[in-house]
Amino acid sequence: MTEKVTIEQKVLSENDRLAAELRQKFTRHRVLCLNLVSSPGSGKTSLLEKTLAALNHELKIALVAGDVQTENDARRLERAGGKIVRPIVTGGACHLDARMVAKALEAVPLEGLDILFIENVGNLVCPSSYDLGEDMKVVLISTTEGDDKPLKYPGMFRRSSVMVVNKVDLIGSSEFSLATVRENALTINGQLTVIELSCRSGDGLPAWYGWLRSQVRR
Repeated sequence: MTEKVTIEQKVLSENDRLAAELRQKFTRHRVLCLNLVSSPGSGKTSLLEKTLAALNHELKIALVAGDVQTENDARRLERAGGKIVRPIVTGGACHLDARMVAKALEAVPLEGLDILFIENVGNLVCPSSYDLGEDMKVVLISTTEGDDKPLKYPGMFRRSSVMVVNKVDLIGSSEFSLATVRENALTINGQLTVIELSCRSGDGLPAWYGWLRSQVRR
């Protein structure tokens, strides 16, 4: 048990070192870096597709798309207009780490870039422990999941700065409560910014775009 803990500490220590180097690069080039995390199927890729359609003409956006076995999400983002898309196939690993991100960005020019989105592997456990050099984590959940997700995965919600609740157009088709999920999330992290939207209907998307613009200006 002690050996396992020691190895894990070494792995995380090396990851933090590489993440700090990435963060310095992003800061030097004034790039806003967002680490998108969620369970599978919550809508990370759909939200990025909508974001590209709305903001590609005014902001320079790069994307790193992490997946366990395929490059399907990366191809979707390219079809949606992504000009700089770098896939990462983890081969079974349940999270991205700083080494993977650094390698994916080796040929990406950061000069003049406004936003770098890192679409993490669908998982609310492992990615919470790995710093990728991001400015903040954005955790997505959807109304097709339980409104107790923040209580089940407190580490992720504690380390996130924003909670996006997707698929609000499906409210009423289950017992999911926006008020309850908001209360649960803010109990874990009272500083969370909460944005409610639907990628399918478009409800709430302008608030997401406005938030992104404000962060780029900052």
